[in-house]
Order: sequence, then C-alpha cells, then structure tokens
Amino acid sequence: MSIKKKIPLIFFLLVLFILLVNNTFHYFWSKSQLLEYNEREISVITNEVSFQVEKTREGSLYVENILGRDLRIASLAIKQSLPPTYQEITNDQLKKLAGEVRVSHITLLAKTPGDIIGVRSSDPEEINMSTKGWGYWYDAYQQLLALKPVNVGKGLTLPHYWSGPIEIASSDPDHIDKWGYYYDGTTNYIINPYFRDNEVLEFEQRFGPGKIIEGYTKERGILEISVFNPKNFGKKSEVVHLNGNSYIRISARPIWYGTYKYRNIETDAAYIKKAVNTKKVQSYNDTLNKKSVLKTFVPVFPKSGQPFVIGLAYNYGIIQDELRHELFMHILLSLAIMLIVLIVSFIFSRSITEPIGYIVEQVNEIAQGNFGKHLDLNRKDELGLLTENVNAMSTDLHRYVEDLQQSKALIEYQANHDPLTGLLNRRFLQEKLSSIMIQADENKETVSVLFIDMDRFKQVNDSYGHNKGDELLNIIAARVKNCLDSEKSMIIRQGGDEFIILLLSHDKEETKAAAERLIETLKKPYMLDGNEFYLGSSIGISLYPEHTNNMDTLISYADMAMYNAKKNGGNKAIFYSEKSMHSDIDRPRLEAHLRRAIENKKIDVFYQPKIKVDTGVVFGAEALVRWTDEEFGNVSPVIFIPIAEETGFIQPLWELVMEKSCEQVSKWNQTRSHPLSVSVNFSARQFQEPDLMLETVKKILAEKNLPMHHFEIEITESILLNNSAKIVQSLQALQNQGISISIDDFGTGYSSLSYLKDLPINTLKIDQSFIQNINEGLENTEIPEAIINLARGLHLDVIAEGVEKEHQKEFLLTKNCVLMQGYLFSKPLSSAEFEKFLFDFENK
Repeated sequence: MSIKKKIPLIFFLLVLFILLVNNTFHYFWSKSQLLEYNEREISVITNEVSFQVEKTREGSLYVENILGRDLRIASLAIKQSLPPTYQEITNDQLKKLAGEVRVSHITLLAKTPGDIIGVRSSDPEEINMSTKGWGYWYDAYQQLLALKPVNVGKGLTLPHYWSGPIEIASSDPDHIDKWGYYYDGTTNYIINPYFRDNEVLEFEQRFGPGKIIEGYTKERGILEISVFNPKNFGKKSEVVHLNGNSYIRISARPIWYGTYKYRNIETDAAYIKKAVNTKKVQSYNDTLNKKSVLKTFVPVFPKSGQPFVIGLAYNYGIIQDELRHELFMHILLSLAIMLIVLIVSFIFSRSITEPIGYIVEQVNEIAQGNFGKHLDLNRKDELGLLTENVNAMSTDLHRYVEDLQQSKALIEYQANHDPLTGLLNRRFLQEKLSSIMIQADENKETVSVLFIDMDRFKQVNDSYGHNKGDELLNIIAARVKNCLDSEKSMIIRQGGDEFIILLLSHDKEETKAAAERLIETLKKPYMLDGNEFYLGSSIGISLYPEHTNNMDTLISYADMAMYNAKKNGGNKAIFYSEKSMHSDIDRPRLEAHLRRAIENKKIDVFYQPKIKVDTGVVFGAEALVRWTDEEFGNVSPVIFIPIAEETGFIQPLWELVMEKSCEQVSKWNQTRSHPLSVSVNFSARQFQEPDLMLETVKKILAEKNLPMHHFEIEITESILLNNSAKIVQSLQALQNQGISISIDDFGTGYSSLSYLKDLPINTLKIDQSFIQNINEGLENTEIPEAIINLARGLHLDVIAEGVEKEHQKEFLLTKNCVLMQGYLFSKPLSSAEFEKFLFDFENK
C-alpha cells in the first residue's frame, strides 16, 4: 500500500482510536472534573460558614465580656441600693431594683452549711436554689466569698467580681442567661444580676451563621448544611439534672447550627470522627430520603475554642444528569470529527508525500557525502523551512569539513613546530626518534644527533633585548636549513639558542663534514639594524647505534658532548666518547664517587615551589636531585643519572631522595597553616618490583611522619609504554593509599584519550615547551588550552611547568589554570633557600 493511501487510513484509524478511548474514559474524567468543581464549591461554602461560626464565637465572647462588665456596673449600683444583710431585703424590692438597673433579674446567694443557695431573687425559680452540683460555678462562688480572684479558667474575672459564660439556666431550662457575681466582703450575700434570652442571644441571631446557612441551602444542589459538635454527635446526650430540671448544656449540643433532615447518624458520626482525627475532608454517597446524596464533612480547627465539623448534603443526582448529557454531546462531536478527518487526510496526504519524496532523494545525496548540494522546493510551510534547513546543513557541513581539515592541519603543525623559527620542536623529536631508529636498524644505517648551542648568544640577547634575540634566532635557523640537505636531515629547535639536528644515512665522516660546515656558516657575522654581531657555535655529536640504543640517552650524550665543546673553547664540534667526555677523569672513578656519595648521603635535594596563583599560596614543591663532588664539582643530573641507571645505583638514589624530601617537608609542615605536598619523580626502575616499591613508599612516609595525601609521585608518559597493565595496577595501589599521581611533561608522549581516561591519575603537568612557546601576542596557545580542557573533562587537576613570563601566567589564569611552577616564581632551591623563599613570598 502506498504512503498516499496509508496516510488517510492511518489518520482515520488513529483518530478513531483516540476518540473511542476519549469517549470511553470521558465519563470518568468528567465525573472527576464535576466532583472537583463540587469540592471547590463545597470548600467556598464551608470556608464562609466556618468563618461565620468563628466570627460568631469571637463576637459572642466579645458580647459576653461587654455584658459581663455591664453586670458588674449593675452589681455596684445594686450594692449601693441594698442593706448589707439579705434578711433585710425582699424579693419585690429586688424585682423593682432589676428594672431600675436594667437587668432581667437579681438573685442574692448566701452561704449555708455545705451549700451556697439563692436566698432572695426577683425570679421565683431562683429562691432556695442549690448550687453545690454546679462544678466550677460553685468553685467560683467559694473563691469570691474567700475574697480571692476567681481562677476557674472561664468567664470574666474582675476585682471582687466574676461573670460566668452564657448558659442554660438550671433553675429554668427554658431560658438562656448571662450571670454576674459580686462580693467584696461588706455584705453577707453575693450579688447576682443577670440578663436573659433576647438580651443575651440578640447578637448571634443578627450576626450568626444561621442566615448564611439558610441562603446556601436555597442554591441548586445544596440540600442542607449542618455544624456538628464532634465531641457529642452520635453519642448519648449529656443530660444535666439540677434543681429538679433536666437539660443539655449549650456546649454539649450535638448540632450547633443548621438542620439535620438527611439523617444517617451512625455513618455520619464515623465520618465526623475520621475527619477530626485525620484533619482531612471526608465524603461518601448514599441514598437518603429517596435521593442520591453526596455528604461531605469538613473539619475546622479554630485558633481558640473547640473544633467543629461542617456537614454538607449535596444532590448527587444533578452530577449524574450532567455527566450523561456531556457524554452524549461528545459522541455526536466525535462522529463529526471522524468525517472531517477522513476528508482532510486524503487532501493532506497528497500535499505532503510528493515533496517529502523529493527531499528524501536529495538528503540521500548529502548522506553519501555530497555536501553543498542544494534543494529547490518553493514552499512557505514547514517543508519549505525543512528544505532551507537541509540546504543550510549541507552548506555548514561543507564548511565544517573544510574548517576541520584546516584546523587539524594547523594544530598538527603548531604541535610539532617551533612558533618562532618554524623549525620542528622537541615534541616532534620525541615522537619520531623511535621510529627513525627502527628504520635505521632495518636499513643498517647510522643516525647522527648534533646538539648545537650558540656561543655568546646570551650576551646579545641581554644587551639588545628579546625582540632582537628572536630576529637573530630566525637568521640562525635559516642558515642551518640552507647548510643541510633537507632530504637527509631533520632540524629541531630544542629551546632558547639550542638546536638538535638528526642526520640520516650519514656515516661518521659525512657527519663530521656537515658539523664543520655548520660551524663555518654560523660563525659568519650577523647584521641587525646596522649592528654587526659575531657568534660561534658548540656542537656535540652522538651516533646511533654506536654510542647507545636508548633514544633519551642518545640526546643526553650529544648534550654532554656539546658541553665538552664549550668547555674546550667553543666554536667546534666534538663526538661523544667516554674519553672525550671525561678527559680529566675516568668513568670508573666517577661511578665510585657516586656510589660513596649515595652511601654517605652526600646527595642534595633541591625544591622548586608550586604556586596556587589565584590565592598566592605555596601548596607544594617538586624534589630535584643534585650532586656536588669534592673532586668533580657540580655534576649534572644529565651525567650521573644515566650512570646510576646503568650501574644499578638508581634504586638507592631514589630512596635517598624520598627520605630527604619527605623528612624536610614533614618538618616544614609542623609550623605551617597550609601544609606542603612534595612530589618525587619515579622512573621505570621503580615499577619493576611494584610490591617492594609500595612497601618502601609506605615505610618511608611512616618513618618521616608525612601523611600520604601530602605526597605525590610524578611519572612520564613514556613509562606507560612498557608493561602498562602491571604499572597501572601499581599506580592504582598507590592511589588507594591516598597518594596523588601526576603525569609529567604531558603532551610530549604517546597517551591516547581512551587510555588516559582509565589511568588512576590525579594531575596533568603541561610540558614546559608548550608554555614557553606562548609569546606576548598570546599565539601558540592551542595546545596548552586543549590540555587544560582535557584535564577538566577528565576531572583532573592541571599544573603548568616552565612558567617564565608574566604574559604566560596571565594567559593561564584566563583559562582557570591556577597551579603553576617555573622561573617566574623561583628556580629550584636548597632547603635553606626554600625556607627563605617561603617567608618572603608569604609575607610580601
């Protein structure tokens, strides 16, 4: 079946299903809506009724207090008009006096053995009336007679006076009274004036909830409203029997306001109790008085006074009639909708399927990589917009692919080239040297490494400034390139005025000839702004595989040979050899001195500060090994560390550095508010026996009282290339102990993202070559920024090493890289110098 036919059919069936489901469940939904409306209506009614009840209560208390004060005034007037003993007073006298002071009646109460009774009264029912069974009323009389303030907790208490609450008269239950009682000790009776009936109830009749309840019951659906007393409703009536009369107190009446025609006492009592206990509205349906009735009970808890429940009986038959009518109307509407949908779907299917087919055909072209292809569909609706978006996407993809290729090429170039001279950089050398050696092995060829350092360049740079120095370096680079065969050579700027040259397929004589050409070329005069300069160059040469099979050692040997050339006057090239490197000493003597230095702990540890720049806090130091021999003087780590590795001294040397640095930092931390952490470089040798290494680290830290979280190990990416699974397990064991792990010189090795994210590491250290390549124009920032973003994405800390210029620091701060070390802050320092640095830095 074609889409053109499927669309009308699908639309018809879908709408039919929706309408059937809608009409099936509409009855229940409408019922819910009507009940919600009913609940809102009930809520409005009950809120108004409860408000009126509470206001009536508050108003009644207010009126009671007013009436109580009026009765006290009447009591004082009565006292002035009567003799001090009741034996001298007649009932007629009290009747006349009641009219004068405008009260309903006056009764005099006197104490008798075991009781307080009415001895005189304008109301015959009050004469000889006992009050002993009146509860707190009787207690109030006794307190008045004892000339004490009444404290029964009800009514109004004033000096020598108490006014009881409005209540049914026990002497005559047909009346409701408000009494006052006065006794100041000057009479042998209590003066008891009181108001009766209309004078008491007029406020409630005028302002009580009765009228509003009556008004709501006239509305459609409201059958009756009742205000229940939950304490007494559904229970046996609390009938009081006093003075020969029986009655129910006002407060004990089960229904306070409204009517109760739709009676269902047991069920209503249960729902009223539940409403009060749960403090939630309760309701139920039932047939009462031949009507379907929805009864709702709303609990009300006023701030003062007893809680009550408002009951509302609603004609539920009205809701059912509305539901049936609405359902019938929806069925008719659904039939009309079905007919319209069927017609519209046929029209719609034709208008949409044809352009969709065209768009799909063209999108397939784009999906196959034919970016830049544009669709031509003249429509103003969503399909026209879709066409425009597809065209825009195609254009953007085309541009994106082009930009991506350009950006990739630019980043690869910047990653592997020196930004000043355009020569290859140290990172490229480290990545390519291994493959060059492998190729040389396959072809049985020699690889020559020439390490060049310019003589007297520093004086020119310091005298004429870095800008002139940079111009001079560009001239030097150009001379080197012009002097060599580009197909058989590789020129690398190591940094500063140092260059490394790889000569491929050159034997020793060809290498020597090339070095001599370089020396002759580089010593020719240089012209800058009319000034003539003369420089020289010192070149050290090492050969692969003649001198070593290790690529790092190969460069170190060329470096050592270069220093030997400088020491011999410069402007010459020297091949590495044991004899040429140590013309005044021999290798065995150097090894012997190194062994004794390690045994006697004559190896020094220097410390380069690590700074948290945003807060100005020195948070740690990197421990660096140094050796000064009595005979050989300052021996470079470039010389003695390879010897230690070859002779097996590297393990005790590493342990000595660990012990000294941990002991020193532990001492410093005893007096610091911000403890320092110390980082120590680990070589591949330490990971050959991981269990022994872990135990040694734990032992040294425990002996030197340095917490594990104040210790960090630094490894290079190259360590991970060999036996990586075993090394990762060792790193994980260290990290589990709380030790931090940092990858040093990051960006110069071989870590892939997929591998890096699984390593148990805490920090990436950006290699100093990337930092030093950042010039004052903030060029060559892509790689440092990428490493910072990478660290953020992997939730790692990141620290930049080799920070030497202020603009480098400011750039790092803009990228929120706040951890730094480098000569801008301090060179590596002895322990005494480091202490002075800490004091000066933190107190400046």
